[in-house]
Amino acid sequence: MTETTSAKRIPGLEGLCAAILPPESGGPPSEELAWRVAEIVNRYPPITREGFRALAALVSAAAFASNKGSLAKASPEDRERAIERIASIARLTPMTDAVKALLLLVHGSDSASAELLERSNANPEARPDPILDVTPGTEWPSQTHADVVIVGSGAGGAIVARTLAGAGMDVVIVEEGRRFGVEEFRTRDPIDRFTDLYRDAGATIAIGSPNVVLPIGRGVGGTTLVNSGTCIRPPVAVQEKWRDLAGLEFCDPEIFGKLCDDVEATLEVEPAPLDVLGKNGKTVLAGAKALGWEAHPIARNAPGCAGSCQCAVGCPQNAKAGVHLSVLPVACKDGARIVTDARVERVIEELGIVKGVTVRRADGSRFEISTDRVVIAAGATETPMLLYRSGMAIHRQVGRNLALHPACAVAGLFDEKITAWHGVLQSVVVEEFHKRERILIEATATPPGMGSMALPGFGPRLMGHLERADQVAMLGAMVGDEPSGRVVRGPRPFINYNLSRGDGERLVRAIGHMGRILFAAGAREVYTGIPGADTVKTPEALDEAVGSANPHRLHLAAFHPTGTAGAGSDSERYPVDAQGRLRGYSGAWVADASILPTCPEVNPQISIMALAVGVALGIAPGRVSS
Repeated sequence: MTETTSAKRIPGLEGLCAAILPPESGGPPSEELAWRVAEIVNRYPPITREGFRALAALVSAAAFASNKGSLAKASPEDRERAIERIASIARLTPMTDAVKALLLLVHGSDSASAELLERSNANPEARPDPILDVTPGTEWPSQTHADVVIVGSGAGGAIVARTLAGAGMDVVIVEEGRRFGVEEFRTRDPIDRFTDLYRDAGATIAIGSPNVVLPIGRGVGGTTLVNSGTCIRPPVAVQEKWRDLAGLEFCDPEIFGKLCDDVEATLEVEPAPLDVLGKNGKTVLAGAKALGWEAHPIARNAPGCAGSCQCAVGCPQNAKAGVHLSVLPVACKDGARIVTDARVERVIEELGIVKGVTVRRADGSRFEISTDRVVIAAGATETPMLLYRSGMAIHRQVGRNLALHPACAVAGLFDEKITAWHGVLQSVVVEEFHKRERILIEATATPPGMGSMALPGFGPRLMGHLERADQVAMLGAMVGDEPSGRVVRGPRPFINYNLSRGDGERLVRAIGHMGRILFAAGAREVYTGIPGADTVKTPEALDEAVGSANPHRLHLAAFHPTGTAGAGSDSERYPVDAQGRLRGYSGAWVADASILPTCPEVNPQISIMALAVGVALGIAPGRVSS
């Protein structure tokens, strides 16, 4: 038996498929779904793969005991009772939800694949793939030299590369992922794109109370490949906090505003046009207007967007101006080179002076690039890991102070069709509670399957909701959170995050705010995501559900990890100084989400890029300080 064949046999999975998405109620054949889910699980890293197998076995065993017989062979009614019963047990709820989420992702993506691919090709490309100087790691020489090595090609790394290459420096960017092209996004199934575009095939989780799903992009362009394209400047109050409390002089609103101007011009940021918003966004606008709440189309870096709603799995038009389309081409034109499928294992230093990097190719072999300047821009979860591996995590705050900008979703069922995935993935922002409560609400749709966890229940009840999925409008809310997490040293990143009491209370209030928007827009029922009160039909019932909600039992996701190598003037508090230099080392800088002193309270791409420009200007020739 081959490893692949073995991995496709997950004990108990077929029974769980039958219980959660019963074929008698219109679900897929359980054996086929179990095979497909196992195929996806086999793409996970070994520890995650075995963890899911154990999780599925545990839930299946609990359901088996509850049903007193084989779950796969039980009657539909017995299966439904068994899965609902174990899902109601607090300690088993997260496990049951995790299995449900993966089943919905696979089934939804596969069942809608033909439609999504048809929509992918319904409009011409907004731009071709640009010319980039890309060399696979397997073809890179064993010994080379560069003026500066940048680790990571995402928002921070790309803009640093553009700045330094434009200043005449010899720049090499080392990227762990590969380059993706628009043809893949127009022809490959969404689920296959999803598992390729995200670290650990999209299975990254912050472990804590509650667990938080944390998808992180990996490839040339980093998470800008798969983000929503939302581009919002951090509030002035946040900029002033970074200036006054962290001591970051280039975060003075006047200076920072000019840095943001540059970034927004580069990314071609403009409000999402009304004609491509889609009905999901227009429904949210109508609900907010009825309540008298401030709301407007989101500013995005997507000129020419046709509303395919596939930002999260790669734009099939190349309309979203991720840094692989907008920033890296300029850097490469000025001489920057990109090495792909190459993981920086360690930064080489002697007596605190940077000498180069050691890089591992995909085939396991290694090469070195000598340099006296390294800019680490691997992201808030991977930058601490590189510092750990390099023996450079000498500051006690490295890996700590992790903020996630946690998010929850609420959906509303309408009498008319919404077809939320026909339009912009993230289309409208509701600002009403942003300044005073640090709650940012956004109309957020997803390709089928990716947002289906908002639909309540299991078995026939869940299938009924799925049949009406085109009548559902969706909202998401994020709260500017306290730094309640950390990235723990180990062979792999272990991300720990425990929701603070205040942040949990604000997430619960956000559910109430989102529900009221949907009711005001005409929803006949609202799916709250609150266990025990997952469906409400009146604003009064919504208030009651919110009043009894336990934040630690919510379904949470996060897309904006920050702060694990914070930058600031206080040497005791911040591992990175106010110019972006790693304390204790000459020739090492950090320029990614790690250095944000606090949660930016908005989607962070503009914040990351503006800060990274500030760091890069201090490295450029004539202004180098070490």
